Amino acid sequence: MGGQPLFILDEDAQRTHGKDAQSSNISAGKAVSESVRTTLGPRGMDKMLVSDDGDVVITNDGATILSEMDIEHPAAQMIVEVAQTQEDEVGDGTTTASVLAGELLTKGEDLLDDDVHPTTIVEGYSAAAELAQDAINEIVLDADLDDETLVEVAESSMTGKGTGDVEAGKLAEVVVDAVRHAKSDNGVRRDNIEVHSQSGAASSATKLVEGVIVDETAVHDNMPTSVEDASIAVIDTELDVRESNIDAEYNVSSVDQLNAALDAEESELQGYAEEVVESGADVAFVTEDVADRVASQLAKEGVFVADGISSSTAKDIVEATGAKRVGSLEALDEDALGHADSVNVEKQGDDDVTFITGGATAESVTVIARGSTEHVVDELERALNDALDTVIAALDAGGVVPGAGATEIAIADHIRSEAASIEGRKQLAVEAFADAVDVLPRTLAENTGLDAIDALVDLRAEHESEGIAGVISEGQTGVVGDPVDYGILDPAAVKREAVDSATEAATMIVRIDDVISSS
Repeated sequence: MGGQPLFILDEDAQRTHGKDAQSSNISAGKAVSESVRTTLGPRGMDKMLVSDDGDVVITNDGATILSEMDIEHPAAQMIVEVAQTQEDEVGDGTTTASVLAGELLTKGEDLLDDDVHPTTIVEGYSAAAELAQDAINEIVLDADLDDETLVEVAESSMTGKGTGDVEAGKLAEVVVDAVRHAKSDNGVRRDNIEVHSQSGAASSATKLVEGVIVDETAVHDNMPTSVEDASIAVIDTELDVRESNIDAEYNVSSVDQLNAALDAEESELQGYAEEVVESGADVAFVTEDVADRVASQLAKEGVFVADGISSSTAKDIVEATGAKRVGSLEALDEDALGHADSVNVEKQGDDDVTFITGGATAESVTVIARGSTEHVVDELERALNDALDTVIAALDAGGVVPGAGATEIAIADHIRSEAASIEGRKQLAVEAFADAVDVLPRTLAENTGLDAIDALVDLRAEHESEGIAGVISEGQTGVVGDPVDYGILDPAAVKREAVDSATEAATMIVRIDDVISSS
């Protein structure tokens, strides 16, 4: 039968299907993965990212690199999501997850070229991922997570990242101290640890403060800059003349009426100051504005007041001091006040900041990250946050495993040993997964100056004979050895999450055989 052709898509829509779609998606995912591969490990390189506005970011943090890149391809965006998921779940290992996802795509493309069906690849990868998890569980170290071990975990996380003029080991001690202060019977509350960055000093000036740092300072020059044994109010209302809710016009026809209006206004403002003083507060943090006349009166009474406090900062103050946030001065009484050993205004670089230390419920701590320039301090802040997350992951999510590629060598070896028991073409995908995992120790070897092929052979031989083998950065090159002896440890949770997220992204991309984009 003849007839007119049937169009089901808009004439401006574009469609790519079959091998062309698979090749396009896989190439995009591989390209994104390759962009961060050289940052992996202690000898990894940095990337300079320049935005349209000229803003510059210098980092080797995988999550930061991928989030700053302007990526439009939907398959490439999935690799970015892998890094984001890794960052959200465990706070580190974003480069590992991204590189593994890219290599799984590379091996998947080879299987597709050999006419292995995408569903078979997905099934094989899923089976291999389960074997990888078994291997990780087997290699978890039977060791107490004491401070020394946690310092090694934190130092391993920061080695190779921008830490300015200070060794990663010194910063690792600060990180572990912060985590120990925030640890309770229910685990570590990450929200109780803040990293406050401030340029203008060497990175060696980085330190831990048992309390909260507030960027805002006193609203009046005559207010005290130091208050000991402070009673603290947190106020969620404006201490200024109240404005009418309706659009009204007032006619003043005499001087007496004007004076009466001014007296009423003055009385209202005076009342605000009196209520703060009568509550017993000698420090007040206000999320709204404080009128100059209220500030002046409170300054005469020796009360320290900071206004324009953000909601998140107010929350931190409440958690540190035990204060209650009040929405009106009528609710401000002695029971609503929090307490701290001291509230001090100190100069950090060119800026003044307020330190609240020794709070009544002080599980909150702040790591002050210092650096000579904005670029240095930004990278140091990222390194500290990653280290904090890895230490918490080690404590709360399953212990530690050997780093330096040793866990990946163990994963690949275990998968290969089990692959023979898997029937059919799925076995090819399982073996390809093992080969993909090898990209991680191979990249570590390349980045430390070793020959990748020779290093991989040595790693497998050392693992076979000793049961553990990693790439150790030593001087200007690297050696094959036991990473535990060198104190190179990673949280097991980081490895587990990297395997899962990379596998999910790779299998999703491999299954796509049709891309339809509308105009």
